[in-house]
Amino acid sequence: MEYSEIYNRAKHYEPEITRFLRDMIAIPSESCQEEKLILRIKAEMEQNGFDRVEIDPMGNILGYIGRGSHLIAMDAHIDTVGVGDPDLWQFDPYKGTEDDVIIGGRGASDQEGGMAAMVYAGRIIKDLRLEDDYTLLVTGTVQEEDCDGLCWQYLIRELGIKPEFVVITEPTACNIYRGHRGRMEIKVSTHGLSAHGSAPERGDNAIYKMTGIITELAELNKHLKDHDFLGKGSLTVSEIFFSSPSRCAVADGCSVSIDRRLTMGETAESALEEIRRLPSVQEVQADVEMYNYARPSYKGLTYPSESYFPTWLVEEDHPATRTLVRAYEGLFQSEPLVDKWTFSTNGVAIMGRFGIPCIGFGPGHEDQAHAPNEKTWKEELVKSAAMYAAIPGTYLKTR
Repeated sequence: MEYSEIYNRAKHYEPEITRFLRDMIAIPSESCQEEKLILRIKAEMEQNGFDRVEIDPMGNILGYIGRGSHLIAMDAHIDTVGVGDPDLWQFDPYKGTEDDVIIGGRGASDQEGGMAAMVYAGRIIKDLRLEDDYTLLVTGTVQEEDCDGLCWQYLIRELGIKPEFVVITEPTACNIYRGHRGRMEIKVSTHGLSAHGSAPERGDNAIYKMTGIITELAELNKHLKDHDFLGKGSLTVSEIFFSSPSRCAVADGCSVSIDRRLTMGETAESALEEIRRLPSVQEVQADVEMYNYARPSYKGLTYPSESYFPTWLVEEDHPATRTLVRAYEGLFQSEPLVDKWTFSTNGVAIMGRFGIPCIGFGPGHEDQAHAPNEKTWKEELVKSAAMYAAIPGTYLKTR
């Protein structure tokens, strides 16, 4: 396997990768609304010679290259968030924009660029006859923005797909990422008694009961567990809700949502218990619970899950990490940066729940995710396509 030949072939396909990415950006594909985009990806995979292309009952697309004994997977979630305030965009988020360096549009970095690069990696493998004793599975997965890893819970539990390792193609700016903090979604609720607002002493205000809890949550955030590589756990109050008969009444209910980020050594139960032990929570007998997710996919399949997304970290000397480092050095004649994501990926299920090793490499930058005027870089699309084509053969040699 000649790394220079792979890289040159990836450069040759830059116009096709660019065209395909712009086609994907032009198709709105928020979570549970991905069908048209999945069909577009299916057509591109078939056109580029994938040996088998399937759409599973949840709606994920699975493209296979080769029929060898070692199953290696590469994953991109293909759903996006919405566009937010249109006035914050300098161009149409779906028509997108392009110049010699960048491609702009919703999903450019997060993370349809990874999908485009993977499909053309398959084409490069076919062109250069790089098939060996491996099967490469390229997945375009759904509902990740709604519920990280739900798609892979389905693939592993229901379809029995268990690769030797998975490359997560979320944006890494073409660095190699080997883990990230987990997260969970927590709800805290207080309960009161409604009364007419002209006589608040007759009621019991649930909003007032929440004020002390919010103060103690802010303080708790300062004292959460730390980790020398993944960093510190964190929490923030992200939403607040109330129930009341009217604006002229005492609130009889109040709840807040908490975005809790979990570092190594923290679990769902330990995070819930930290909140349950707060004096303000105990004083007002507040309920502390985890949210659940149960929204139907675009195919109508509902696959319920608790909103817990475990931390994961693959070792620096793991074969998956060494494979990507070796491929990077061979392709680009330089040493890669090995780091971690700030945000969360489908790795929370693949490795966090099931222990299947994950490693990250993708085009685009984290700070573009969910932001107006989202963009990605053509050079990174090319480098990613080359990496994805080189990884399977490099793995066979490295392991």
